[in-house]
Amino acid sequence: MLHLMKVAVGCADPAALAERQAARAAAEPPLRVSTRSWPRRAAEVLEGGSLYWVVGGAIRCRQRILAIEHGMWDDSTPCAEIHVDPRLVAVAPRPMRPFQGWRYLEAAEAPPDAEEAASAPGLPPRLLRELRALGLG
Repeated sequence: MLHLMKVAVGCADPAALAERQAARAAAEPPLRVSTRSWPRRAAEVLEGGSLYWVVGGAIRCRQRILAIEHGMWDDSTPCAEIHVDPRLVAVAPRPMRPFQGWRYLEAAEAPPDAEEAASAPGLPPRLLRELRALGLG
């Protein structure tokens, strides 16, 4: 499994991102994020990956990726449309510098959900994921 990471430009916090997305989903469902570049590793992303959002200088939340389709901008330029679950899941914040477009995020490097991080303070995220995968966490 592989994740994507994207900067939520102009959003000061996850609540602002949720508000922006709710308006977009109401105007043009389903909820999707359009981006210029097609992920070459889309098959890996679609095996349960999420879109992790950088908000206010840190990875702060994620959304499950449901599909990736070819689309068009308003000016007929091709783009990739990443369909996401409308539910934003808070993650343990991790500082991140701004970047353009999107980046891949390996599953082992992804921050844990905030709920998981709170339930096992002090455990490294990778160890916590491995324990959960074994049914021990």
